[in-house]
Amino acid sequence: MQTPSLDSPPRPPRSRTVLGAAWILALCSVLLIFLVAAEWRPLTALDEDISRTTHRWAVAERGLTQTFRVLTDWVWDPWTMRLLCAAVAVWLGVRYSAWWTAGWLAVVCVLGSLVQQGLKSAVGRARPVWPDPVDSAHYAAFPSGHAMTATLVSGLLLWLLYGYGAPYAARLTAWILAAVSVVGVGVTRIWLGVHWPTDVVGGWLLGALTVSLAVLAHRRWRPGPPPTAAAS
Repeated sequence: MQTPSLDSPPRPPRSRTVLGAAWILALCSVLLIFLVAAEWRPLTALDEDISRTTHRWAVAERGLTQTFRVLTDWVWDPWTMRLLCAAVAVWLGVRYSAWWTAGWLAVVCVLGSLVQQGLKSAVGRARPVWPDPVDSAHYAAFPSGHAMTATLVSGLLLWLLYGYGAPYAARLTAWILAAVSVVGVGVTRIWLGVHWPTDVVGGWLLGALTVSLAVLAHRRWRPGPPPTAAAS
């Protein structure tokens, strides 16, 4: 029996499930974008209440705040995540000759960055302003680029691990690292006072939506045998 290439995942696709998730994520994302752009008062009041509380903690806990700055600026920085994605794309191409999947991975990461910057410009939401800031950031606030990029990269890499039959231990470790990274980067952005909580939620939703659409695109347009043949 011939083993399928990496451009043809050996597991049967569940496109209907992924499509349903994409629709739900899209509806939630559109609703949140609308509420943020309209400055819906109950939502902005909740953002302000949470942000004031976390900012007080950040000012009081300088040691923890410095740790969060290192994590958000180096470990979970969007460029760190993009470099990880690029390294995996090169590895797929060189090690397994899966150049189509490698190109797909790179294109999705680039498109995710463009969507993120486009939404920042379109929504134009101001970042929190504090008399005693503990950190600073540039560009508009919504969505959080850190949260969206971490969700996007983590989701893509998890799907690749699952789709190509990685050992259970590797998948479990990856799930734990991904969960810590996605949740952790969101917490650091709010704690450091450079994002409103809904900026982070928006980044999570849009990152997950991009992953869902990317998976559907990969299953529809990848080269190789039909999914049922690959599964057999």
